[in-house]
Amino acid sequence: MKTIFKKKYIALVFLFLILIASILYFAIGTSKPAKDGSMTSTSQSSLNPSVSAGQAKMEKPGFTRETYPKVDGSTATIPLSEAIASEILGMSKDEAGSFIKHNTTHLAYMNLIQCKADIIFVTEPSVEEIKAAKDANIELEVVPIVKEGFVFIVNTKNPVKSVTTKQLQDIYQGKIKNWKDVGGADKEIVPYQREANSGSQTLMEQLVMKGLKLMDAPKNVVMDMSGLIDRVANYDNAENALGYSVYYYAKTMYNKDTIKLLGVDGVLPDNKSISSGKYPFTSSYYAVIKKSDAADAPSRKLLKWILSIDGQNLAEKSGYVPLEVR
Repeated sequence: MKTIFKKKYIALVFLFLILIASILYFAIGTSKPAKDGSMTSTSQSSLNPSVSAGQAKMEKPGFTRETYPKVDGSTATIPLSEAIASEILGMSKDEAGSFIKHNTTHLAYMNLIQCKADIIFVTEPSVEEIKAAKDANIELEVVPIVKEGFVFIVNTKNPVKSVTTKQLQDIYQGKIKNWKDVGGADKEIVPYQREANSGSQTLMEQLVMKGLKLMDAPKNVVMDMSGLIDRVANYDNAENALGYSVYYYAKTMYNKDTIKLLGVDGVLPDNKSISSGKYPFTSSYYAVIKKSDAADAPSRKLLKWILSIDGQNLAEKSGYVPLEVR
């Protein structure tokens, strides 16, 4: 009898130990070591709530013209900014065009830093813009809102269809000077650039050159995107010219029938290759606000709506590439 009781007792203890072990296993399994070696919970309830772009529907912010956040941005995001204002405020296209004012990328950053704007739609900040924010004791919050491609353009008379990243780097360092060295005619390459701190120039430095120094070519620096495209489209020896821009602007806003987009590393820039990231020079347009903005600040309310399903659908209808492949 004692033997039977002893066996039952051992069995109960064994089951109890299994139960304790299971509890410890799941407790440890849902934690991860912090940098100081302590355990930090990663259970779903402890995570900061976040919404992926295009995954949540939400009501439009109840802004009036007076309470709408002060917006600024780059030239290429004007149609997006106008479409958003038109949708939220119930404006016509013409009204939105008068209501929205963009001052180009660098000035938009300066206006945000100087509290003359609440939210800006731009490319990534340059080194100088980051420094300006730091000097003003302002931390920028940079959030991608749509995808974009950085593209190279030539005249339609130019037979070259695609170049490599290395060839582009060599051209803009002055190492390659003739189109025949990249599969074209025996003609001098005239490589145009944008001015320092412009959105296009910052992308050129970050995405293409990646730390390599651009050659000094003051005669070939163009102060605005339309001017650069005009040089490639209309220049007397336009088939010699090479320039760059952003995909949306060159394809939609200021398209010319005498220019074409070059492929890079064998991939042509289009909505699909940019959205998937297959095109090598893929970037984004960003909404930039001050990190100190309160949760209920107009800037954050507008940003949250832009990242909603309705906001991303509106961006796509306006010709931009949404954050998620559709």
